[in-house]
Amino acid sequence: MRSNNLCNSIGGSEKGKAMDANSFKKRLNDGELLLGTHLTAPNPKLAALCCQANIDFLWIDTEHDPYASESLGLVPVLARQSGVAPVVRVAWNDPALIKKAYDVGAVAVMVPQIETAEEAARAVEYAFYPPKGNRGVAPNWPTLAGVNTTEVIKSVNEKTALILQIESVKAYENLDEIASVPGIDALFVGPMDLSATLGIVTEVHDPAVQKIMQDVPYRLEGTGIATGTTLPDVDDVRCKIEWGYRFINVGDPVNYGIETLNHHLETLR
Repeated sequence: MRSNNLCNSIGGSEKGKAMDANSFKKRLNDGELLLGTHLTAPNPKLAALCCQANIDFLWIDTEHDPYASESLGLVPVLARQSGVAPVVRVAWNDPALIKKAYDVGAVAVMVPQIETAEEAARAVEYAFYPPKGNRGVAPNWPTLAGVNTTEVIKSVNEKTALILQIESVKAYENLDEIASVPGIDALFVGPMDLSATLGIVTEVHDPAVQKIMQDVPYRLEGTGIATGTTLPDVDDVRCKIEWGYRFINVGDPVNYGIETLNHHLETLR
């Protein structure tokens, strides 16, 4: 049921990094609360520090950040070996980009700007191996991780997670049709782009944006599809959890670190 109340606390898994990264899809499908953070640069040390936190996933954004899958190196493997699911957002609903993201180690791929059921169906086709989809078979990450490539390939379709973004008025209008496409694990609401298509760009707390954000998880109840979003503010995160969001990116450690540093400097001065 929908609620306008904030919950009292944020609680994901007891220890995100103690979990097997390959269990991410099942946990998403089971309705667990999964919390992660945004890796702002493909730096192994920064990734390792993030994975030491109690996160369930590491969000790697190749849509807006100035790097692509080729620049990720061992970062997805490092996350996997820490028990944290690497979630890679690709730049577009493109088969080459989606395939590359999975091949370098993504447990889940996030595809932006999905607006119709037809676009959603194409993303599913690009994400999975035959017969479920049409993705080419040649993953690179198992060799880097020292695991059996053949065994990985055989179980890929069972463990591959696909997250599609709902970030426009058109996508919201087509929400039921998009959600009816088999193979989607989560629908991720993008507040900033949603505000832009409503003609109130950056006004993510405007009632028009919040009304849609509250309605999406309500409409997805009973579909088996989780609802996700990204928010930097803890009170906002609490609110969205109360509304039914179960996959949430919580800011990024660089900005949080700068805020802490500025606080320390102000205290010292």
